[in-house]
Amino acid sequence: MGDMQILPVARHRPPLKRPTWIIVLVSMVSLFLVCAYIYPPQSRNACYVFSSRGCQVLTDWLPPAPARELTDEEIASRVVIREILSASFTPTKKAKIAFMFLTPGPLPFEKLWDKFFSGHEDRFSVYVHASKEKPVHVSRYFVNQDIRSDQVIWGKISMIDAERRLLANALRDPDNQHFVLLSDSCVPLYKFDYIYNYLMFTNISYVDCFYDPGPHGNGRYSEHMLPEVEMKDFRKGAQWFSLKRQHALIVLADNLYYSKFRDYCKPGLEGKNCIADEHYLPTFFNMVDPGGIANWSVTHVDWSERKWHPKLYRSQDVTYELLKNITSIDLSIHVTSDEKKEEQIQPCLWNGITRPCYLFARKFHKETIDDLLQLFSNYTAL
Repeated sequence: MGDMQILPVARHRPPLKRPTWIIVLVSMVSLFLVCAYIYPPQSRNACYVFSSRGCQVLTDWLPPAPARELTDEEIASRVVIREILSASFTPTKKAKIAFMFLTPGPLPFEKLWDKFFSGHEDRFSVYVHASKEKPVHVSRYFVNQDIRSDQVIWGKISMIDAERRLLANALRDPDNQHFVLLSDSCVPLYKFDYIYNYLMFTNISYVDCFYDPGPHGNGRYSEHMLPEVEMKDFRKGAQWFSLKRQHALIVLADNLYYSKFRDYCKPGLEGKNCIADEHYLPTFFNMVDPGGIANWSVTHVDWSERKWHPKLYRSQDVTYELLKNITSIDLSIHVTSDEKKEEQIQPCLWNGITRPCYLFARKFHKETIDDLLQLFSNYTAL
């Protein structure tokens, strides 16, 4: 007995109970996150299910989406644009500003522009695109400056076509280094030297560009623009640009993004009222060179009446105080079209220094020409 080993008696243990509720909970959370990643919330209200700070917090800790393979057209487009932007452009000794007038017919402020241009003949050039009626010019600077024109319909791609037509003609002159788009109702706010130096001695273009989540902004976006143009890149802005030469060249070189707006940004498409000239260039530059634009236009427009078209200044409105107020503005303000009506405010910086935002203004009625001529010497001296 002494040599015998006493073996321990096996104890009967009840079968382990798996924590089923934990497994189910983990599975549901995993499934929830996978669905949220694949099918992200389509509205901002849905984002607050995850956090009071909205969608951004969710995307911060979700794994990044895999990079999309570029199409052949995108690769070719990016190569061309990169080469143009990286090329070294040495301004010519006779660097000029191209003033490009987009008008349906006569230019009622030619006498004012004649006074503005006088004495600076070697530093500017003029181009006129008259879509309906060929103007009878009263200023020598406009005579024989009409280019071949075509019909322009407000809100449609023909507006962009006219802008590109003006750029193509102006780019033929190698001395043209900056390209300003103006309407028949535009007037200058300063003397020539001030505007010339403002545009020539900075390395950016002035393209109005902002993010508008409302119905008159991203609400106009069409998924037919995918994959090249995503909603996150869609932008809005006024059409009145001022481009440096490299940017004018890439606008002409672009066909990929232009074709998306030609086909899928038009009034009435999918029940939306997409206006090509308000979205094409802001979106294009936001995608290809966001750091190369100022995000505001140097042409002032008064949208305070909240109508489809800006305020039209009549003779009784044109005073020294009005023009002084416009030239004192040094903040760019954009208002979103959603329920929040959020104001997006940024200072107008010129080479890092706060300067007045606007060099030109519109929309002036033709009856104001005498008032403006009388005021010109005073308000341009501000």
